[in-house]
This record gives sequence, C-alpha cells and structure tokens, in this order.
Amino acid sequence: MTDRLFDLAGRVAIVTGSGRGLGKALAQGLAGAGAAVTTCSRTVEEAEQTAKEITAAGGRALAAAVDTADRASCRRLVDATVSEFGRLDILVNNAGIDIIEPAEEVAEEHWDQILDINLKGYFNCSQLAARQMIAQGSGGAIINNSSIAALVGIHGLTAYAAAKGGINQITRVMAVEWAEHGIRVNAVGPGYFDNIMRGAGDEHGREEKQEQVITFTPMRRRGRPEELVGPVVFLASDAASYVTGAVLMVDGGYTAM
Repeated sequence: MTDRLFDLAGRVAIVTGSGRGLGKALAQGLAGAGAAVTTCSRTVEEAEQTAKEITAAGGRALAAAVDTADRASCRRLVDATVSEFGRLDILVNNAGIDIIEPAEEVAEEHWDQILDINLKGYFNCSQLAARQMIAQGSGGAIINNSSIAALVGIHGLTAYAAAKGGINQITRVMAVEWAEHGIRVNAVGPGYFDNIMRGAGDEHGREEKQEQVITFTPMRRRGRPEELVGPVVFLASDAASYVTGAVLMVDGGYTAM
C-alpha cells in the first residue's frame, strides 16, 4: 500500500528546464515513478536527450522547446503534451537563470530577464496547466522550484531572490484559489546542490564560495540532484494528497541555522 501512495502510473507530467541539472533528474525521477513526461528546454536538443534516456529506460517521454517567459510558447507546450498523452496531471516549474551582481550594479535588462523567466514563467505555465486540469475535472499537482534565496540574504542575488520570494507567495495564493478544483500547489526550496545554474558557474567555482556553502550547511556538503527527486515525487503523488501551499526546504539544514 505504501508503494502505491507514490505510484504515478497513468499520470502525465511536464518538467520545465529539464534538459540538464535538477530538471533532468526530476523528469527522470517522475518517469521512474510511472509518469509520462514532457521534457522541455529553450535548447530542444537537451530536452531530446533527456527524453531519449527516459524512453531507453522503459518510460514514455516527449521533448519540446519552450521559452517560459513567452506565454504563447507555454501554451504550445501544454497543448503538445495533451495532444501526445491525452491529459496533464503534474507540472514542475523548474526553468530558471541567474545573473550574479551586487545590488547597486544590477542592470535593468538583467532584472527583467530574471523576473521574466524565474517568476513570470512559473505563472505562465501554472495558469495554463491549471486551466487544463480544471477542464479535465480530475485535479492535479503543481510543484514550483524555489530556493533558500527566498528566505535568506545571499550576496549578488537581488533579482533572483525577488523572483524566488515571489514564487513562494504565488504558490500559497494558487494553492488557496485552486484547492476547490483538486489542484495542489506546493514548492520545494533547494539549498546548494552539485548542479550549478547557468550564470553562476564563475561564482561557484571560487574556493571561498565552496567554503561558505560547507560552513553554513549543517550536513557539510552540497546536495546531489537525485536528492530532490524524492520530495518532488512525494508532492506529485497521493502521498501528499492533503498537502498544499507548502514550501518544503531541501537544503541540508541551511535555513535552520
């Protein structure tokens, strides 16, 4: 019975930003739990590679290109998923970018780019997915990938932190509004993982940054991408049937310090 709680067989998921890193691990993890998965990325070749690996492992997958900041692109993503698999039950909003700059130097175009992808993109996909789920009449689950940056101050992350704080709050509002339709909306808040987001490679390559991560993470290490899979599968599954509006921190204890 416990195994069935986490069984996603017969369900259909979209994972944005699933061509690499955390998104790729999450797409593979959902597929491993039984879901059919649409992988997507702005670089379609990366999404295709993830989809190929899922199908090679015996799963079902569709690859698509998407720019989550572009509402029409998000609509095509949902439509393609429904056309291929017949429905949509799970959305994982994961696509994101980071540009590390001191607050006094943040360029307007960088602010707009980060907020467009990391916050507006989440809303675009969530709203369109929710409309499909409401039309189906069978509920669904939306999981937003937030961050420790939504809760604590981290140098150079002004725009990124604003987006992630916004994600936490729209998660709560959407959870309240869509509960009557059986749609659960939750978020996970990763800490520092081995995966490095585009735009943050130089910063995380510094020895001083690694020392800071280890010092302030009680578990004294970075997370592995597969360690985010369990929390997301849980929130997508019937095991979390009474969980909505939650932000589950997956950070090795970073925000408990």
